[in-house]
Amino acid sequence: MTRVVLSIGSNLGDRLARLQGAVDALGERVVAVSPVYQTAPWGGVDQGPFLNAIVIAEDSGLDGPGWLQVAQQLERDADRVRAQKWGPRTLDVDLVSVQDPANPEAPEVISRSDGLTLPHPLAHLRAFVLVPWLAVEPEATLIVADERRSVLDLLHEVDASEREAVELFAAELHGPDEKA
Repeated sequence: MTRVVLSIGSNLGDRLARLQGAVDALGERVVAVSPVYQTAPWGGVDQGPFLNAIVIAEDSGLDGPGWLQVAQQLERDADRVRAQKWGPRTLDVDLVSVQDPANPEAPEVISRSDGLTLPHPLAHLRAFVLVPWLAVEPEATLIVADERRSVLDLLHEVDASEREAVELFAAELHGPDEKA
């Protein structure tokens, strides 16, 4: 059984519907869904605000590359176009962390392949990832520079203005067992 932490975001079209579509497509694999947050775009490209959330999912048949294929399919299903780095997008799905609870020696998957870097190399710098993750998993940890760190500690290291710019959104996402 592998467990993935996915960061999902959208700033084009019906942003909330796009996030809900990703959660719906993951179906019974969804273990937890964070509240939705509105955030300023990251990366210096002029564009509208994002809605962001964290989804935690599990699947016994997927490894890191398998989860990457799932994430890319979710983006394709939302008509994602990769025209500009850090540009506007219908749906962005990032693998933040993949864990293998069956392997106590190395529970977090480390990958440095061309197509897959795990844990996500910038997640510890992004308040729009850390805030929703803590909302759904307060004891979360992440490997940064080969050291397991508390996500709460990592969030405290992010600039205060970026933390304050992550605002709770009025609507929420619904997991597979919840009614809209």
